Amino acid sequence: MDTSTVVPFSAPLASSSTRDGLDTFAQAPVATASSSSSSTESELQRLRARVRQLSAELVQAQEAACRHVARELHDGVGAELTATRFALAGVETWLPADAPPQCAAALAVANRSLDAVCAASRQAVAELHAPSLDAGIVGALSQWTNDFAARTQLRTSFVCAADVRLTRLPAEAALAIFRVAQEALNNIAKHARAESADVRIETSRRHLTLIVGDDGVGVTRNARTRRGHFGLSGMQARCAAFDGTLRLRSPRSSPARGENGASPRGTQVHARFAWDAMLANAADSVRRALQS
Repeated sequence: MDTSTVVPFSAPLASSSTRDGLDTFAQAPVATASSSSSSTESELQRLRARVRQLSAELVQAQEAACRHVARELHDGVGAELTATRFALAGVETWLPADAPPQCAAALAVANRSLDAVCAASRQAVAELHAPSLDAGIVGALSQWTNDFAARTQLRTSFVCAADVRLTRLPAEAALAIFRVAQEALNNIAKHARAESADVRIETSRRHLTLIVGDDGVGVTRNARTRRGHFGLSGMQARCAAFDGTLRLRSPRSSPARGENGASPRGTQVHARFAWDAMLANAADSVRRALQS
């Protein structure tokens, strides 16, 4: 049954005030929708700013923790290792000439172990300290990849886009990029069982993207989601502090095949940073310097 109402054409026209009222009423949903959209966008911007702020605070806390651990390793552990080395040297000096050969062999093992611990401690202190960024992010990453290749014997390459904005990065942004690359390379050395590693910086109008890849075994889904594993939370925070994202691409999570039909190997870390957020920090740093 048709329940619609038909208004005959002979019905009197509404007055101008009534028509205005009807027009206003008809336009009200549009105005409300526009206002709601604007409010939603403002809320999203506020939430993004809050995420950047919290991520930056987390990164600052991580850097403070790194400095503290580095001092403890250098001053505390380093001093104990030095004392141990002198003690072992004393034992070797005082060892009788007719001492069983097992004693000399045990001392040799202890000295080799001590050498390994000292080397590991020095490497840890070097990694925990913030790198020198006087030569910019390109110089710092070039030096680090060379050192990484020499230390791990992995074939390592570094390729960087020719973008003048890279020379204008503030220290905080350059350090974030460096730390993500450092963590990704260390993960390759520790877990990937790879033969080569590649570091690449790509730039677009809006983003800087750091890509670190290897030809190793890849990262399993469990490893990627395990709490604290591979330092992913810290890497994600460093990206988020500059309105960016972190993605991992691995053959274990992708059905893609290589040219010969074999499954591809390795993992790629894609760390994206927003130029606006990074260069805005540079402007803030200049402003604070001028005010001081």
